[in-house]
Amino acid sequence: MILLGIDPGSRLTGFGVIDTTAASPRYIACGCIRIDGDQLSQKLAQVYAGIAEVIAEYRPAEVAIEQVFLSRNADSALKLGQARGSAIVCAANHGLEVFEYAARAVKQAVAGNGGADKQQIQQMVTATLGLSAAPRSDAADALAIALTHCYTRRGLTARGMGGGRGGRRSSWRQFRPQ
Repeated sequence: MILLGIDPGSRLTGFGVIDTTAASPRYIACGCIRIDGDQLSQKLAQVYAGIAEVIAEYRPAEVAIEQVFLSRNADSALKLGQARGSAIVCAANHGLEVFEYAARAVKQAVAGNGGADKQQIQQMVTATLGLSAAPRSDAADALAIALTHCYTRRGLTARGMGGGRGGRRSSWRQFRPQ
């Protein structure tokens, strides 16, 4: 099964694609969608178009995305939420089921520490997927989200999920444009 992980952002949106068919997850691709422009509508359209390109190229079966977290800066949290919404709508419009994971759960699943920093996540993603070099931070985060979904689907709580709820299935799939 091909999984797409998304780390939404208003300036960079990371994506990571893995194949979970074998016993160990296999790296397929990762990268960042660079968001340019001044108008919000342009930025959200770029997130949507970028995710649509990734979906068309890699044909994932499911999508995992980071949940919105509380931030001290309300404006930043709002922009993040809007970028996230654009990615979710894109996935839903392509008929994909969307699963959401809290940042802390992703860090726990991948690094074994819910307070892991970005460098630790990069190192663990690099080691787990056998990459020759660490991907940039946003792409590594997206791969970590995809790995978390893989572990959750397989019931691998030993990787640090700590018996928590794991991913939450979103109801976005039921949306059908008229």
